[in-house]
Amino acid sequence: MTTTNAPVRTIETRPVRPRRRLNPLLGPALVAAIAYVDPGNVATNLTAGAVSGYLLVWVVVAASLVAILIQYQAAKLGVATGRSLPELCRARFPRWGSRLLWVQAEVVVLATDLAEFVGAAIGLRLLFGMPVALSALVTAVASLLLLELRRRGRTRRFELVSAAALLLIGAGIGYDLLAVGHQSAAGLAGGLVPGFAGTESLVLAMGIVGATVMPHAVYLHSALVQGRGMSAARARRDPARVRRAIGLDCTVGLGIATVVNLSMIMLGAGLGTASAGWTGDLFDAHGELARLAGGGAALAFAIALLSSGVSSCGVGTLAGDVVMSGFLARRIPLHVRRIVTMTPAVLALLLGVSLTGLLILSQVVISLGIPVALFLLVFFCRDRNTMGPLVNARLTTAVAATAGAVVAALGCSLPLSVLF
Repeated sequence: MTTTNAPVRTIETRPVRPRRRLNPLLGPALVAAIAYVDPGNVATNLTAGAVSGYLLVWVVVAASLVAILIQYQAAKLGVATGRSLPELCRARFPRWGSRLLWVQAEVVVLATDLAEFVGAAIGLRLLFGMPVALSALVTAVASLLLLELRRRGRTRRFELVSAAALLLIGAGIGYDLLAVGHQSAAGLAGGLVPGFAGTESLVLAMGIVGATVMPHAVYLHSALVQGRGMSAARARRDPARVRRAIGLDCTVGLGIATVVNLSMIMLGAGLGTASAGWTGDLFDAHGELARLAGGGAALAFAIALLSSGVSSCGVGTLAGDVVMSGFLARRIPLHVRRIVTMTPAVLALLLGVSLTGLLILSQVVISLGIPVALFLLVFFCRDRNTMGPLVNARLTTAVAATAGAVVAALGCSLPLSVLF
């Protein structure tokens, strides 16, 4: 009886082993993808579509491809070293250098939190007519509840909630896109050809880049892949399988985010065509959707915006924790960080600042931090002593370095174009 059971047990376990090796690395990209569909994306893409039609579609596509590349590298770095990107910086660079990197990363995280919090507050205002103080409280509590899932070690649940939020955002924008219509296949194809039309389109392009390639998601992704039953030593023994698993995770998660972003700019173009005088304001978008396509379309937009804001608030706060603990080896309670980072957004709401303009400006600020994150990734991922068999190929390093240089050049040209 024993001899007959042994072969059966062997046959059952062999096919399962590869799947077990892949599973621990699947999921983090879905969390990182939330950063790519936050309220800053909604505001920037809708405004770009309203003002420039399909002109900047190529920017969304190019930025999304760069995003997939850098998130792939960030995840690979975390798996290969067992440490996050900020932790590696603290170990490799002098103390003053690590602190400077921490300051710029915190500025990026603060700008990100501003956009996410304002977006969630707008969603609550559109849905329930909440006053500022109450919307601030609800958003903060909701984001902290999401973080509590991961703090209690329920990482998979946190990832499932993030995946559900990503699909909900996509469903809301997709429904509105179909409801509004006024799309042009020829215009969409023409938008794939690179080009600008003056300073305004350049500013919007920088906003799209800042909203699509998120530096805080790079820092966070390198931390999310840790503690998932895949040690650095085990990963280095089977680099090909690790590359496939991470590549699949990033392609699926960020591929969904890319489709959602393209839908946003197409929706902006359709609303711009159907509504003379609309320039991308989120409050007006809600009203125009109700007028053109009915209350269902307006409701779908408000729910998508609220889902975007609340879920990305949680991700942004978690990224801030990774940045501080990595660069400084210090932590502050997440609820304290949430209170600090939401203060600028609450003040902006109370002072009556143009919220859509504030969201776009925050994305431009974020875009200035992208070259730093890309340089750090290239610096470590090209080093065989750091990465082992998971080291970047020369072509990957060249493409990543070129992308960082292009973004840096755009960032330097932006203030000059605005001034002159």
